[in-house]
Amino acid sequence: MNKTKKWLVLGLGLSLVMGVGLVGCGKSSSSSESTNTKVANKKTLIVATSGTLYPTSFHTTKNSKLTGFDVEVVRAVAKGLHKKVQFKELSVDGQLTAVNSGKADMAANDFGLSPARKKQYALSTVYKHSFNSVMVRDKNDSGIHSWADVKGKRAAGEAGTGYQRLAQQLGAKLVNYDNVSNDVYLKDVKNGKTDLIMNDYYLQKLALKATPNSGLHLIKNMYFTTSDDGQGVGILMKKSNTKLKAEVDKEVKKLLKNGTIKKISEKYYGADVTKKPNVKISKNFTIKSKYTGQ
Repeated sequence: MNKTKKWLVLGLGLSLVMGVGLVGCGKSSSSSESTNTKVANKKTLIVATSGTLYPTSFHTTKNSKLTGFDVEVVRAVAKGLHKKVQFKELSVDGQLTAVNSGKADMAANDFGLSPARKKQYALSTVYKHSFNSVMVRDKNDSGIHSWADVKGKRAAGEAGTGYQRLAQQLGAKLVNYDNVSNDVYLKDVKNGKTDLIMNDYYLQKLALKATPNSGLHLIKNMYFTTSDDGQGVGILMKKSNTKLKAEVDKEVKKLLKNGTIKKISEKYYGADVTKKPNVKISKNFTIKSKYTGQ
């Protein structure tokens, strides 16, 4: 197996992980203001990310330096702010918890801002726009030719994600994985253990490109968006860190204007993801917050 492929997993960063509690209630306004200033004035920013999400945050080999689209964007932002960056590699749930508790100043992992997240987090100026896709077997499209056909099919993904909650809403049987590599996901769909994977279009397209003769494809007439990802992708921060957000926003806008983020996106995605894609969207789904698990 290709070493790079071994360490990369499908993009789950757009998922909404539930159950992250509010902290710091009851603090005085002066205390919050002091904390806000302290975070913005830090010389080293602590950034939570996965380290396993190709091509946004990953290692080409087990011991190689962390790299990826979001990772390079964060490094460029920090450079403009004359700050250093220390990355903490955590699960999606762990990243959100770290930002919420103050153990990380921000999170960068293909994050969008869902309605539920808006209560606790702020998103920087958006620097990535995308849409979602459904991956199926070449043979008969896994029996999926419309959204109604998802009912009863086996959907692969990470438990609690927006994609799995949507699959459950559509009546699919959930097959949940825990931080496994691309080849496991793709092999299981090809062999019939699962029937579909719903995920970000660019991430799925790259996964297929990295796995020639996978026996899989994306259904072109079933591109979709959701209530969790319609706003776009940016850097996630605690809502109360208004000073840090203002500084990050200013730098992101500068990097968008001078084409730096465009170059980074073309390097990792092979496309300019800073612009909204011109594709036909089959449906926009509102993902329910309730998740029963299977």
